Amino acid sequence: MTVGELTSYVKGLLDGDPFLADVWVKGEISNFRHHTSGHMYFTLKDATASVRAVMFRKANQRLAFRPENGLEVIAGGRVSVYERDGQYQLYVREMEPAGMGSLYLAFEQLKRKLADEGLFDEALKRELPSLPRRVGIVTSPTGAALRDIVTVARRRYPNIHLVLSPALVQGDGAPADIIRALELLSARDDIDVVILARGGGSIEELWAFNDEALARAIRACRHPVVCGVGHETDVTIADLAADRRAATPSNAAEMAVPRKADLSWRVGVLTGRLERALRALVAERMKAVERLSFSPALARPSRILDSRRQRVDDLSRSALLSFTRQVEACRMRRDALAGRLEALSPLAVLARGYAVCRRAADGKVVGSVALVRPGDAVEVEVRDGVIDCTVGGKRRKADLMEGEG
Repeated sequence: MTVGELTSYVKGLLDGDPFLADVWVKGEISNFRHHTSGHMYFTLKDATASVRAVMFRKANQRLAFRPENGLEVIAGGRVSVYERDGQYQLYVREMEPAGMGSLYLAFEQLKRKLADEGLFDEALKRELPSLPRRVGIVTSPTGAALRDIVTVARRRYPNIHLVLSPALVQGDGAPADIIRALELLSARDDIDVVILARGGGSIEELWAFNDEALARAIRACRHPVVCGVGHETDVTIADLAADRRAATPSNAAEMAVPRKADLSWRVGVLTGRLERALRALVAERMKAVERLSFSPALARPSRILDSRRQRVDDLSRSALLSFTRQVEACRMRRDALAGRLEALSPLAVLARGYAVCRRAADGKVVGSVALVRPGDAVEVEVRDGVIDCTVGGKRRKADLMEGEG
């Protein structure tokens, strides 16, 4: 026999065994690989042996959880030979986590993933409005949850405005429909808070609220979200992502809608505090006015005015005296400067018999005999006029002194 013939014979034996056509195998996943084609390849092992396994894309698309190394599972399928490698392997059709349900495992895996991202952090939680104008509701229009919410809301605040954005709350298309309804309310500016609710049910019936895209849509909503899904013991991913988790839809309405009686009582308390504060303030101001009424300025204003008038008179006399002294000092300084100027004036020099000689041609003062020649016309300025002269000759002072000697 050839290798191919032997392998085909063994494959025929395995494929023809009715027991191996539908077998369930329990083991731990190792060497897990999720191929880009969508197929899953892994090994199932226990303490004594291991077997190769494959789960094709069409089958693994129905898995509610994500397989990973170290996870113990129960895999159902058929045993056959992969002829290329000559190895037998398990072709898995179904798979469940050993010891827990697949939905519970999927919930825990998604919860851990989103928690690691910080999507559930308390710092992200928004405060609910103390007095909402309009409350948006995302739920089934035919479910008991809507009736419970409306009943509680009307009882607590009869004239509260409720806006329903209807959505499927169960089935394969429910997550996308809930997201659509939530986004419609998020786009409105007149909504103050949103209630996301559904009545009780099994984990399968509530599974639409364990959707990753819905959790992100809740955090992206512009308005605070109160989530009331199922009963008090039911916890969904939507509950963890919401700003407030309510035990039931009715409890969600209690969180979102204040009691009108409580608000009225609160208004009464604040009104009383305001009245008391105003009375105390008025009494304090009246006392202040009374104290001021006995002050000298109000009791005897004429005395204060008399004192101020006398002060004004004193200041006026002082200012006038100071001004007179300054004027006299300035006058004396002016006279002194005028005397000095008079002493230095050329006219005063001329008055004492001196004269100034200028050349008639250009008016230049003749300060030296070298500046004129015989026959030059000169002007001699004396105290009371000008004498026109002609230079007949000139003598130097040195020549005069020698002649005298």
